[in-house]
Amino acid sequence: MESQKLYAYIRVSSRDQNEDRQMIVMRNLGIPERNIFVDKQSGKDFDRPQYKKLLRKLDENSVMYVKSIDRLGRSYRDLNEQWRIITKEKHADIVVVDMPLLDTRREKNLMGTLIGDIVLALLSYVAENERLCIKQRQAEGIIAAKARGVKFGRPVHKLPNNFYEVCCKWQNKQITIRQAAVDCGMAESTFFKKARQYMNKA
Repeated sequence: MESQKLYAYIRVSSRDQNEDRQMIVMRNLGIPERNIFVDKQSGKDFDRPQYKKLLRKLDENSVMYVKSIDRLGRSYRDLNEQWRIITKEKHADIVVVDMPLLDTRREKNLMGTLIGDIVLALLSYVAENERLCIKQRQAEGIIAAKARGVKFGRPVHKLPNNFYEVCCKWQNKQITIRQAAVDCGMAESTFFKKARQYMNKA
């Protein structure tokens, strides 16, 4: 019988986050560096280049390790579908390090499969709910901040006190746009844009 091939999948939500903790776990499990696949993007779907690359390598002699179920994905429906593809179509095993019950190498009988499926369904449901709750809290936080007067987006810069006077001089061709911009402490393009807005309102 061919010896099992060990693979690991690591995901962090953005390029600013560090995958070192997950990487240390996988190295300690003896997974070869070349078999560790890392994606730096959201877990909202499975359109991830390294995950797809790993999926193509899996077969009946493969074991895929992931540190926790939310590192694999957060969508309840998509997570269960990928689990089905890996275990039923690819016939590979999955080990979720932080959840020993989610180890498809254990008890290949009907009861073991049933327990694993129930635990997966529960955890993936919790993972999706957590994602939805985070989005809701963010939306509620923005609404509350706006109610307190917090401004979002780029700050609005006040025009200099002499802007309208300088604008009138430029409009009447008393000074050049370059001189007008210098007098207002602005770039020429900024002065021109603000002057056009002022004239359109006048």
